[in-house]
Amino acid sequence: MAKFPSEAWFEEVRKVYNGDDRYRGGGAGACNCRAAAKVGEDAYLIVFEGAECAQTRRIGGDELADVDFYLEMPAERWKAMIQDIAEHGRASLHYTLNTLDLDSDDGISRSVHGDQYREDLFFRYNQTFQYFFDASAEVSSTFT
Repeated sequence: MAKFPSEAWFEEVRKVYNGDDRYRGGGAGACNCRAAAKVGEDAYLIVFEGAECAQTRRIGGDELADVDFYLEMPAERWKAMIQDIAEHGRASLHYTLNTLDLDSDDGISRSVHGDQYREDLFFRYNQTFQYFFDASAEVSSTFT
């Protein structure tokens, strides 16, 4: 079991994502970006290179300036999304990243640099990120 959020959890999801061809057709195909997931004070880097998630690791808050964008939700919302994915094998309608973004007053995608081109990568590669988190259905997760 991997505890969410943790570096081990993101690494387990990365392995599932990279090892399952179902996730290869996401979005517009090749995805090249540096993103992060922010859960409370914790942030985790997610790097995509082509059709592969090349790297995940915990980062410090100051490193958020090095990513194209980051996804931020309260820990309870992350937990609900991951539990929904585990229950259904993928996110149901109310727990897709797109729905969560639209349902949030300020959205869930953020940046510290104000570069609209880089921020747009969330919308361009949304399905790739959805497939990444959907891969967590194969990871036995516990929560803090």
